[in-house]
Amino acid sequence: MSMAPRDRHEYSAIVDRPPMKLPGGNRMVVWTIVNLEVWDISKPMARQVIPAPTGQVLLPDVPNWGWHEYGMRVGVWRFFKLYEKLGIAPTLSINARVVDDYERVAKQALDAGWEFMGHSWEQGPIHKEPDQRAMIMRSQDRLEKFTGKRSVGWLGPGLTQTFETPELLVEAGVKYIGDWVYDDEPTTIRTEKGPLVTLPYTVELNDIPMMIVQHHESDYLLKRAIDQFDRLYEESAERAKIMSLAIHPYISGQPHRIKYLEKFYEHVAKHTGVLHWNGEQMLDWYNKGAGITG
Repeated sequence: MSMAPRDRHEYSAIVDRPPMKLPGGNRMVVWTIVNLEVWDISKPMARQVIPAPTGQVLLPDVPNWGWHEYGMRVGVWRFFKLYEKLGIAPTLSINARVVDDYERVAKQALDAGWEFMGHSWEQGPIHKEPDQRAMIMRSQDRLEKFTGKRSVGWLGPGLTQTFETPELLVEAGVKYIGDWVYDDEPTTIRTEKGPLVTLPYTVELNDIPMMIVQHHESDYLLKRAIDQFDRLYEESAERAKIMSLAIHPYISGQPHRIKYLEKFYEHVAKHTGVLHWNGEQMLDWYNKGAGITG
């Protein structure tokens, strides 16, 4: 049960495909993904905003754990306020353990109608899981119990996976993934357990690489997001386009960054024909033919 990515889907140039079309004369989708995670204080932190003194790894790493905790205590509530005001229900990329450790936050997202997308049990690389199948099934079962429905989407922490991951996800009821960042359009990949859809996720419009890895100033997210949106919107006159934006409450939920996220949606609102869909809505559209005729 091991297949290389190239064996799952043949190369396809976007210019050689018939254009996808959105319903109602719309031309573009903005897919917002909010990431909620659990960082286990007994382990090295998933990300660091401040390095350990003299380069010595700290356990427990209270400063970086607290940085993430701020997002769950404060930053995420700025997200809830923003998306309620906009009438947008994002996709929630969520560690299943969040519903236990931060039930108040998970319940708020559930009540707001956000889509729950699996994101492992807790934050850590997939390839280090001692029993990947059991972790995926445990995550899916816990989210189903909490939300009342099985999550159809999945995003690996840090987009990590192994050659066997697609099969294990299909076994667990997953219908789409965001780990394959190789196209502007949805695609279908082969697994030994049946087809799996890839949706156009991004590592370029994700606040982790932008703000924490590349160390850009707070307003850079707005600049890059607008540049991305404007070009895709221009191209969407010919074929449907999807723009994903991935954010974390401990990063984009900070007081010095939130206004730039708000300003991005103000820019989008000035354009007609833009839908704010979640992953499941895009999956349904794609499975129904994505408006392709002939």
